[in-house]
Amino acid sequence: MQNLSSLFAILSIKSDIMQSYEEVISYLYDHLPYYQRSGQAAYKDSLDNTIALDVMFDHPHKNFKSVHIAGTNGKGSVSHMLASILMKCGYKTGLYTSPHLKDFRERIRINGEKIDPEFVVEFVSEFLSQNTVKGLEPSFFELTVMMAFEYFSKNKVDIAVIEVGLGGRLDSTNIIMPELSVITNISLDHTYLLGDTLGKIALEKAGIIKKKVPVIIGESHPQTGMIFKGVATELSAPLDFADQNFRVGVGLLSKDNRQIFTVRKGEMVIYQNLRLDLLGIYQAKNICTVIAAVEQLRHQGWIIPESALRNGLEKVCENTGLMGRWQVIGANPRIICDTGHNEGGMREVVTQISQTPYKKLHFVIGMVSDKDIAGVLNLLPREAVYYFTKAAIPRALDENQLMKMAAFFSLHGKSFPSVSEAIGSAKLNADKDDLIFIGGSTFIVAEAIP
Repeated sequence: MQNLSSLFAILSIKSDIMQSYEEVISYLYDHLPYYQRSGQAAYKDSLDNTIALDVMFDHPHKNFKSVHIAGTNGKGSVSHMLASILMKCGYKTGLYTSPHLKDFRERIRINGEKIDPEFVVEFVSEFLSQNTVKGLEPSFFELTVMMAFEYFSKNKVDIAVIEVGLGGRLDSTNIIMPELSVITNISLDHTYLLGDTLGKIALEKAGIIKKKVPVIIGESHPQTGMIFKGVATELSAPLDFADQNFRVGVGLLSKDNRQIFTVRKGEMVIYQNLRLDLLGIYQAKNICTVIAAVEQLRHQGWIIPESALRNGLEKVCENTGLMGRWQVIGANPRIICDTGHNEGGMREVVTQISQTPYKKLHFVIGMVSDKDIAGVLNLLPREAVYYFTKAAIPRALDENQLMKMAAFFSLHGKSFPSVSEAIGSAKLNADKDDLIFIGGSTFIVAEAIP
């Protein structure tokens, strides 16, 4: 990773010769601090760069309405669900999420379509041109957020669903003034940056709450509820807890592989046979959050018919390109991957595995080094055969080290230097009635998805 303080002397030269999308993407990855690869070194603990970029591009975020979504787990699913519903209402809908799994352009979409490669080239060229004078040193995430805001502004979206990258208070997305703020849930993750207690993390996430802007909290918790109530009261922001208003029954599975839910508000059934194409049972919690958000938006004047809500939820993946949430990528044996990568997310995954029929479980796992490795390993089923591996990124934990740590929790198997080798071995060893699960890190799943 180059030191940016010496990089900008050559930017004017690069801006003249960087004309292809591939060159621009290489520049973004190679020259900007990239959290997904570099971890804490790429994290900026202020909004100074984002504010300066916002000035550079003439405040594009002020030209469209938005919904801001934070949370430890579930914020990606909620973002995609809500965007899918808004699209079905006929609104021109932007969607900004991170990280991507296969293609940088997944991060920025309008009505489900990935950002135009030509716009990526034009935006970065414009930044480099202006920055020869300004001399800003943004991170990958900071520049990508501004790219999204500029794209949504130029294309005159009606509304954009903006997912927080990390935390909330200091996240680059947090310069927007949204129609609605949503915080899905709080669990321990990124503790070295956000704090080592649920209360400290909640305070960081609560940083997206804005004065008089309604806020939805997905899941109640005694350690975080008072913090959210306190911040919302101080800012005169109307506050609702989704799980205190809505309940979802156990999901059934339809013949065409949709979950079917009944949703109650208090004792009253408000939606029967609500179909969702996302298969994780943990999506029941996310649906409550989405419905609470929809009700609040309706209250604010957004026209969201029941038909749009139903159609949006039934075709989330088709409409928005969501991947990696209890995604089935193979049969006989069944192969499933999921991006759950912290203690809260893995707890949901393990619950889902326990409710999935199989003869023998094969578990392909890799993790990044700055996660709570022990907390995750302690949750995993002891009877599975493990295939320890690592993703092709600098933050990846060495597969042999992971295997040694796993042995303390009576988890046993073999190590493999690449994800493809680990999956290949699992396929060779598995019978058609077995289950192969692939996860532990978003980057493992990214390499596993075809």
